[in-house]
Amino acid sequence: MIKKALIIEDDKSVSQLIRLYLSDSGYEVVEFNDGIKGLDYALSNKIDIILLDLNLPGIDGIEICKNIRNVSTVPIIMVTARVDENDKLKGLDIGADDYVTKPFSPRELMSRVNAVIRRSEKNEIQKTNSYPKILRTEYFEIDVYAHKVMVKNQPIKLTPTEFNILKLLMENEGRIFSREQIINEVFGYDFEGYNRNIDTHISNLRKKIENIYPQQHNLESIYGVGYKFEK
Repeated sequence: MIKKALIIEDDKSVSQLIRLYLSDSGYEVVEFNDGIKGLDYALSNKIDIILLDLNLPGIDGIEICKNIRNVSTVPIIMVTARVDENDKLKGLDIGADDYVTKPFSPRELMSRVNAVIRRSEKNEIQKTNSYPKILRTEYFEIDVYAHKVMVKNQPIKLTPTEFNILKLLMENEGRIFSREQIINEVFGYDFEGYNRNIDTHISNLRKKIENIYPQQHNLESIYGVGYKFEK
C-alpha cells in the first residue's frame, strides 16, 4: 500500500525538494506552505507521516505538533533551520518523533523517514496483540503497548525517545549499550552528531525519574562505554 506523507513547510524550494525525495521513494505526497491549512488537513485526513517546519505563518510548528498529538500518534519529523539543542529537545518533548536540521542530505532524510515509519508500524502491530507486555522491576513498570511508565507507583511523562531508550535498557537488563548502539536500536540509523544528543535524552530521563525516586541507581552511566539498566 502506498504511504501518504504530509509536508508543512513555508519555504517552497525546501518543500519541493522534500516532495521529490519522498516521491522518488514511492510516497504519495501532499504539501502546504501555510501552517493553519496544513494542520486542518492533518486533523481531517489519514496520513502515514508528517514532515513539519517550525517557522510557519499563521501558527508555528510547535503548536501544530501539540494539536496533532492531542488526537493522533501519526509520526512527525521536525524539519527546520534551527540548530540550537534546546529547540530540538523542545520539539521532541511535545511529541515529535525525530528532528532533521537544514540543510540535510537525501540519504539522511529518507533514512529517518523510513526508520520512523518502521517504528510506528512495529508499535501498531504490538498493540494488536491479545496480551499486554509489561516490563516490571521493584520500582519501575513499563506498559509497552499503552506507552505508560510508572516509577514507585507514580506515573511519569516521557517523550517518545525517552520511553524507547528506557524500554530498550529495561528489556536488556545488565547489558551495556554504547551511544551508537542506542541510536541504531531506537532510531534505526546512525548519523554523526547524534551521539551527544543521546546523553541529553538520558540526562532528561534520569531527572524525571529522580523527581520521584531521588535515590535511583537503576539507570547507570558506564564511563567511556555507555549506559545500562540494573534492578
